[in-house]
Amino acid sequence: MQTLLEGYRRFRATRWPEQRDRLRALADQGQHPHALVLGCVDSRADPSMIFDTVPGQVLTMRNVANLVPPYAPDMANHGTSAVLEFAVRVLDVPEIVVLGHGLCGGVRALLEGAPLEARDFVAPWMSIAAAARARALECVEAEERQRRCEHEVVKLSLANLLTFPWIRERVARGSLTLHGAWFAIHSGQLMLLQPDGSFKPVA
Repeated sequence: MQTLLEGYRRFRATRWPEQRDRLRALADQGQHPHALVLGCVDSRADPSMIFDTVPGQVLTMRNVANLVPPYAPDMANHGTSAVLEFAVRVLDVPEIVVLGHGLCGGVRALLEGAPLEARDFVAPWMSIAAAARARALECVEAEERQRRCEHEVVKLSLANLLTFPWIRERVARGSLTLHGAWFAIHSGQLMLLQPDGSFKPVA
């Protein structure tokens, strides 16, 4: 906690004066983010760092392996789906970005099996991406297989987004755009999913 409090004190001393007017305006006028970024909980792949955003610009949802489950309106707990509903139906964001990253531990658990300590929730959560695993197993080399699976999880999440009727409708009429991206922790390079299914570096 001490490390966090030290960070807070730095924020109050330096960043708060810079952001004071913006935050007060956001408090008074409400938020109108221009995108929802669905990222991974991994501490090395922070969307606000990658996209260099300020408060109010982007709504962020982070979970294990940036996974979107299929549409399933029932009485179960659906944290990611609730964020989607809020972002799309309430805040009317015009863009959704699914942001994967290199060295993803959730994807490793999907490929190799979750550790014993992560089988109550991580293992069943990652089973959502079984189809991505099957495609990645076509790769022989372990590093290539990991990267391929990270890419396939992004594609699977994008496909699952379209199972939500109010997302599918907005995409069809052009008021909502979906994007896939992948961040390389080693190099800091961001890659975008292309129409042909490949990932290309941002110039």
